[in-house]
Amino acid sequence: MKKLFALLLLVGGSVSLSFAKPLPADTLPVRGFCIAAPRAEGLVSFLKFIDTELAPRHINTLVLRVDFNYQFKSHPELRDAGALTEQQVKQLVQTCRKHNIRLIPQINLLGHQSWAGTIGNLLKIYPDFDETPWVKLPANYVWPNADGLYCKSYCPLHPGVHKIVFELVDEICDVFESTAFHAGMDEVFYIGEDKCPRCGGRDKAELFAGEVWAIRNHLAEKGRELWMWGDRLLDGKLTGLGAWEASMNNTHRAVDLVPKDVIICDWHYERPDKTPVYLAMKGLAVITCPWRMPANAKQQLKDMYDYRASATKEMKPRFRGMMQTVWTDAAGFLNEFYGTGKPQKDTVNTSANCFRAIFTR
Repeated sequence: MKKLFALLLLVGGSVSLSFAKPLPADTLPVRGFCIAAPRAEGLVSFLKFIDTELAPRHINTLVLRVDFNYQFKSHPELRDAGALTEQQVKQLVQTCRKHNIRLIPQINLLGHQSWAGTIGNLLKIYPDFDETPWVKLPANYVWPNADGLYCKSYCPLHPGVHKIVFELVDEICDVFESTAFHAGMDEVFYIGEDKCPRCGGRDKAELFAGEVWAIRNHLAEKGRELWMWGDRLLDGKLTGLGAWEASMNNTHRAVDLVPKDVIICDWHYERPDKTPVYLAMKGLAVITCPWRMPANAKQQLKDMYDYRASATKEMKPRFRGMMQTVWTDAAGFLNEFYGTGKPQKDTVNTSANCFRAIFTR
C-alpha cells in the first residue's frame, strides 16, 4: 500500500512527549495497531506478540490486512498460496477476545488491485473488472510513468464486481467474527476514466462516494461498521499534501457526500498535519495513523489529546484515537521489533520505534 514511502528518507522535526506510567486503557476510545495478517508459518509468533506486546500496551483494536491471505470458500480461485485456514483465523479471534481487542479484517477495495508489475488476485481472475484494461503492467515499474500507473482499480460500476467483492467481505467478516470491516480505498488514482464505458464522463467524487455508500450499506445489513483510509477525502492541491496523502483527481469533494457513520483512518507519515480537525468538522469520526517517525507520531498523539480536551461535546466523540500502521509483512515487522532482522540504515525512524513511542508498555 504505502510502500512507496519506504523509498523516502525524509526526517521529521523533534517533539518531546513522555508519560510517567502506562496510559489507562480508556484514555483514547481507539488504541489501534494495523498490520498485514500473518502468514500461516508465522502465526504462532504473531499470537505471542499479541499476548506479550499488544495487550500490555492496552491496544484495543487490531486491523489485519487480509486481502487474499485466507482460504476463502466462497471464491477459492482468489486464495493466496499457503493462505490462513479457518482454524488459524479462529486462533487470532480467541487471542484477541482474551485481551478485549477488537479484531477488524481488511480487504483492499476499489484501488490497490495491483502493485508495481504485479496484478492482484481479483483482476487476475476477473480481468473484466479492470477500470483501465488498456494500461498494461510493465516488466520494470517506475514512477512517474506515461500511464499515470500507481495501482490498478476495479470499476465501481461494473455490474458483476459487487457480487464477488461482497461475498468475500461477508465471509471474512463472519470468520473473524467482526463488527467492522476495513475497506482500504486509499490512493485511488484510477477512477472515472474517460475511456471506461461505464465511468467515463462521470463525476469522480460522486463515483467514489457511491462506492463508499455501496460498501457501507452492505455492511449495515448485518450491523457492521465501515472503516477506510481518508486520503481521498482531502484536497491535495489546496492543502499541498500531494497525490498520495490526499487527492489530486477531484475525489476530495466526496467528503460532503459519504455517510457520516464511516470511520476515517487519517494517515500522514512525513508531517503531523492536523487534518483530523477538518474531517471531524465534516461530521466524520477520525483516527490518526502514523507509521515510522516517532517524533511526528508523538506530536500527532499530543494533538489527538488536545482535540479531545478542547472540543465541544458534539465534536469530541469524532476524535477517536490513534492507530499505528505497519507496511511490511508481519514477520518482517517482528524481526524489526525484536532486532532479529537485517540492520536498518535508519535506526530512529522505524515502525517499531514509532509504535513504542506512542504506546508505552
